[in-house]
Amino acid sequence: MDGRRNRALEEWMAEHGHSSNSLAEAVNHALVQVTGKHGGLDGSSVRDWKAGRVRWPKTATRQALESITGLPITALGFVPRARTSPASNPTPQGAADMKRRTLVGGIAAAVAAASSSPGSARRRLGMSDVDRLQQRFAEIIASDHRHGGQVDIERRASQLADQALNLQNSGGATQRVRSSLYASAAAFRSSAMWAAIDGRRFDAATTHMREAQALAEMSGEQAIKFRIWSHAGTLYRHTGRPADGIAANDVARNLHLTRRDSLFASLGLARQGAIQGAGQDLSGARRSFGQAQDAMLRANPGDERPVWMLAFYDQAELDSLALSAHLALGDYQTAEFHGHRCLSNLRPHMVRSAAITRTRLAHAQLAQGMADVATATAMKVPAETATQHARVTRMLQEFGAALRATAASSSAVQTWAEHVATWRNPA
Repeated sequence: MDGRRNRALEEWMAEHGHSSNSLAEAVNHALVQVTGKHGGLDGSSVRDWKAGRVRWPKTATRQALESITGLPITALGFVPRARTSPASNPTPQGAADMKRRTLVGGIAAAVAAASSSPGSARRRLGMSDVDRLQQRFAEIIASDHRHGGQVDIERRASQLADQALNLQNSGGATQRVRSSLYASAAAFRSSAMWAAIDGRRFDAATTHMREAQALAEMSGEQAIKFRIWSHAGTLYRHTGRPADGIAANDVARNLHLTRRDSLFASLGLARQGAIQGAGQDLSGARRSFGQAQDAMLRANPGDERPVWMLAFYDQAELDSLALSAHLALGDYQTAEFHGHRCLSNLRPHMVRSAAITRTRLAHAQLAQGMADVATATAMKVPAETATQHARVTRMLQEFGAALRATAASSSAVQTWAEHVATWRNPA
């Protein structure tokens, strides 16, 4: 059986960082473009391909794999059956279309444009089409700040990315409009990526990241490239890979945009500081946050910036990242300072951010021996966020465990237990 193993597929997966589960998910996303339906594949399906138990997948699956990898199916180690009907092989035109959709930058993702319906009249696309997509993007951003991390937000953002790509095939357009449509698709895909990161669905986030990076390259837009690579740094920070996080964040920080706009430079430095904190680089984190603060003070508030930047990055977000870094570094007094300052500056729509900040602040207070104060802080997190946001839920569970371990004789333990019980049995 070992002689039948699909070494070519295994090597491609290793080169591009795919597990069996993540490749299955990427193929499922691509199958939506090919067939209109989710593929239903899982890690066992990919393991069958690698082991050689399935040597020639179904037609739609082969097309999805070619779309993802940019390679002919045979170059991926799959072997045609002895008798293969002409319909099971891509036509020369189909192969050309798949080459046209090959993902740039060496990053695999599924970018498939849907064909117009037969006989439909092709229209001229314009910036008004882009503006309508931007309105939907603003809605996604607003929903993320209220709820964050939800599968529904990830799904809606993914669907809107597909709509932006489908629009490319629905009519003629100038290069400016086409670039803007790719930028819109990249923006939606990056929001899906962020929702997956926030919900701790890291395999899905990685899949979204690869497609978002490719779409951003096709758009040529610096701001969306910055957002995606900066998010990539955050993904690696949350998955315990600070060196990769710094490398990804450096891609964002080295874009020309950061030299034109100090606010982008500030965000890049603040996220670098958060990654350095996770990597236990105290001096590096302090230096980065100092530079981030200086860059923010230099930024011109009147400069035109994308909606996603205007909606979240300000002094409160800088302090939120500093809170995260100093908490990871064990500098709990400094972490508490940044937590209080963040909460005092947070805008009302930042519901998710407020919950995360209060939870981190509670951890910093507990680590300083203030069990009652920490418990009171944690109890201010709304029940809906505490139970439905994966990241907040996990951090509050960790808070409860730390409270029981460090202040077992405190009345705060009972207070917290009774409070948590109300989440399960609301009045």
